[in-house]
Amino acid sequence: MTGIGRFALDGRVAVVTGGGGGLGAAGALALAEAGADIALIARNRAKLEEAARAVEATGRRAMIVEADVADADAMVAAADRIAADFGRIDILFNNAGITNPQSVLDIAPDDFARLLEVNVAGAFHAIRAVAPKMIARGYGRIVNMGSILSGRGMANRAAYCASKAGLANLGAACAFEFGGAGVTVNTLGATVIVTDLNRDLVRTQPDLYAKIVQRTPLGRLGEIEDLMGALLFLASPAAGFVTGQTLYVDGGYTAG
Repeated sequence: MTGIGRFALDGRVAVVTGGGGGLGAAGALALAEAGADIALIARNRAKLEEAARAVEATGRRAMIVEADVADADAMVAAADRIAADFGRIDILFNNAGITNPQSVLDIAPDDFARLLEVNVAGAFHAIRAVAPKMIARGYGRIVNMGSILSGRGMANRAAYCASKAGLANLGAACAFEFGGAGVTVNTLGATVIVTDLNRDLVRTQPDLYAKIVQRTPLGRLGEIEDLMGALLFLASPAAGFVTGQTLYVDGGYTAG
């Protein structure tokens, strides 16, 4: 199955960071089903191989690159290798990220710094690695994996809030810098999407997540598939005049 009309990605090449599982693997599969070939970047080779097999089952090509997004040189090398293999990079899904359920007074400075290193600096390294290739060709779609916390705070998520707000504003700045070259940059402001990354937190902190559900007009947490339509839209030609935005996919959480 491939994409339809303005949402088709046939002939495109998408790079997915954090592509070994959860939203990364699901996003890679959705992009492949719309017609894109996929390069998956993560540190866990076994998970990368599993995600690559799912992509290849759609009939699209898959490439895996073991790299840490927090390593700037590794990301440049990864982008060069992907471009050499596929001949182009059209889409970047900046999905790699970590979380930490601690308060400002509890989180260790090193843990705070590590979360920013992965969630913000990691996205910066990926953008810096692929954007010149997009600019040279006059086309690109960069989609950052943000959060409802890109625009507001929450107790016991200090580092995560800081990182996701920073990521959204990084995307907005890049939109200004790259727009003249036909490269759009947007952020997905997702509510809590239940994945392997946060499943234990949802289970062990029921009161916190119950409050999120109570505030959400649609009355539930997000599922992986809830995010895929928005990802495909921002990655497609249909979103050619959309840039610098945070698109909230949150069941209405940010409406009030």
